[in-house]
Amino acid sequence: MHLTLPIPDYSTVSRRQGALQVRESLAPRSGSCHVVIDATGLRVYGAGEWRVWKHRIGRRRTWRKLHLGVDERTKEVVAVELTASRVHDSQPLPSLLAQIPDPIRQVSGDGAYDTQVYYEAVLQRGARPVFVPRRTAQACSTKDPAGWRAARNRVLQQIAAHGHLRWRSLSGYTRQSVAENTMYRFKRLFGGHLWARGQQTQRVEAVMKCATLNWMTLLGMPQTVRVG
Repeated sequence: MHLTLPIPDYSTVSRRQGALQVRESLAPRSGSCHVVIDATGLRVYGAGEWRVWKHRIGRRRTWRKLHLGVDERTKEVVAVELTASRVHDSQPLPSLLAQIPDPIRQVSGDGAYDTQVYYEAVLQRGARPVFVPRRTAQACSTKDPAGWRAARNRVLQQIAAHGHLRWRSLSGYTRQSVAENTMYRFKRLFGGHLWARGQQTQRVEAVMKCATLNWMTLLGMPQTVRVG
């Protein structure tokens, strides 16, 4: 095209990446959604990798945790958070919910989210919390429990009445597999590591990859047909 355009160097692009605004949501909303949440680890590619390759010493790795909220119906990533490796899986839950402006019908997660703080965070959004109780979980002995205690008691009562496997189906917790499948697709498409060095640029990189994954999801998901 014979155009003279200024091209910034790599370091300039890397610095500007931290302030890049990325649109995550693509599909239009229709009513409330069922959000399934999960977390996985991403390896940070940096000087430590080069040291191992060059000197064959040192096996210490730096990791980041990727926390995703996925719409159970559309399989679209609707909330993204990136934290340090020592942050518990459940801590970014309020931040994930704050990223979803649409009404939420239900939030499903594993036993890491079975705490008072996260029950209350979901109830404040007017949603139904469905978290797998821990093995030592006991129903609240109060006569008329309210708030998060009542919600947790309902989960324990359903499990006692129907069994754990039946409860998973009745409560919709089986849709947790949607989040696990999203994590698998993310790593298969983009790898299990991050290229950016700074934590803010790493978060932008993760959000960009999730937005790209949403575009691919919007184009169409494979349909599994049982044969024989």
